[in-house]
Amino acid sequence: MAAALQVLPCLARAPLRPFLWRGPGARLASGMALAEQARQLFESTVAAVQPGPMMHRALSLDPSSGQLKVRDRSFQLRQNLYLVGFGKAVLGMAAAAEELLGQHLVQGVISVPKGIRAAMECTGKQEMLLKPHSCVQVFEGAEDNLPDRDALRAALAIRQLAEGLTADDLLLVLISGGGSALLPAPIPPVTLEEKQTLTKLLAARGATIQELNTIRKALSQLKGGGLAQAAYPAQVVSLILSDVVGDPMEVIASGPTVASVHNVQDCLHILNRYGLRAALPRSVKTVLARADSDPRGPHTCGHVLNVIIGSNALALAEAQRQAEVLGYRAVVLSAAMQGDVKRVAHFYELLARVAAARLTLPEAGASMEEDEQFHKLAAELQLPDLQLKEALEAVEGAKGPVCLLAGGEPTVQLQGSGKGGRNQELALRVGAELGRRPLGPVDMLFLSGGTDGKDGPTDAAGAWITPELASQAAAEGLDVATFLAHNDSHTFFCRFRGGAHLLYTGMTGTNVMDVHLLFLRPR
Repeated sequence: MAAALQVLPCLARAPLRPFLWRGPGARLASGMALAEQARQLFESTVAAVQPGPMMHRALSLDPSSGQLKVRDRSFQLRQNLYLVGFGKAVLGMAAAAEELLGQHLVQGVISVPKGIRAAMECTGKQEMLLKPHSCVQVFEGAEDNLPDRDALRAALAIRQLAEGLTADDLLLVLISGGGSALLPAPIPPVTLEEKQTLTKLLAARGATIQELNTIRKALSQLKGGGLAQAAYPAQVVSLILSDVVGDPMEVIASGPTVASVHNVQDCLHILNRYGLRAALPRSVKTVLARADSDPRGPHTCGHVLNVIIGSNALALAEAQRQAEVLGYRAVVLSAAMQGDVKRVAHFYELLARVAAARLTLPEAGASMEEDEQFHKLAAELQLPDLQLKEALEAVEGAKGPVCLLAGGEPTVQLQGSGKGGRNQELALRVGAELGRRPLGPVDMLFLSGGTDGKDGPTDAAGAWITPELASQAAAEGLDVATFLAHNDSHTFFCRFRGGAHLLYTGMTGTNVMDVHLLFLRPR
């Protein structure tokens, strides 16, 4: 008879602590304000990707034999387990791993966001915390999601642990969103400041996360398979919580346990595209010049098992279920929403208009010009999993309120020196677009929130808007266009109605990119 598998005591998903949703209620929908329903759905989305349940689904241990099973692979544990991790969800992931595998755990090092332990303690999330005398050393760093000296010290400690392992050891690597900033180890003579400056310049010019990570890997000791190489000949199991569109393992946290497929020419192509090649520091030119065109990591990572344990799609599926419980006809549009935030905002504005027309006047629908414009933009965004036809058919056949859900990570090209984040900027741009002309006889709300609870260098997770935002802001003496011109969305939402439309969650302990919710209810 097979021995019973040891399981986490926190198997059942613990409910999230109440989020702070500031603001007056919108028109009631099914007996509850639209804003309150939006809050509930965002909460459900985040709850679906909490670290504990995901770790339990990925790991099972037979205590009598010491056999650890990860998917269809088994590993023998005998006090030979080591742990490293980096990312916004890693503290909770490490706590779950310690609870399940602690008797075999020898040593660990994790790199997590500055202030996360205090935040988890403050909100009573004990399941996210390591034991008082844990053998896992915790480094906090990367304030505002930017690499810093504290994160560098953590990265060097992780490298030192990995390099000391033998063929008898097993290294458990925990990776989540934000991991790249928490694992900075530039190849000498490149300094942390030089690498950070180059990354900032690329991001400000609209580089995608894939492009940013290609550059990071080329200049890093640990990214692009470097950590896997450092741990050889030990076996490596990486459990990954994805914060990247499409869940490409080589991109998440810049792929520290996945051999890089990019070469120097790829880096130079990216630098040329954004006009930065001529301005490179001498140290960066030196590293790129001496780099081999082949991947720096092992050509075959036979000693590594990489497993995706959570993603944006998983979170959206839970939000869809909860929306249906609330009485909405709910459809997931895409878990791969990306592109320039201006174009994404225009997409959502046109989506709201086309969907509202089909919901309230199914026979007439939107104007032919508007419909053509919307489908053309949808095609240009090149979203690989876009369920547009299904969504519009569902809207047309709906007898009541509709909720359209999406997730991803748009990019913002910085033009001003204001304060904001992509979620607040997206919400503000959608509000500005919708304010140009009436939407029709339908109540509508759009929410954009980061599942990590921190949108850019602000303490808000995101924001929500209604079509009346622009006119209401004007009545308060706030010019939406001026704030957008300076990328100053956070300042706008702080001033608008006293911050009523900002979404505050605190650090959530997880990260699977952003969630976009569009609610439509016929009057």
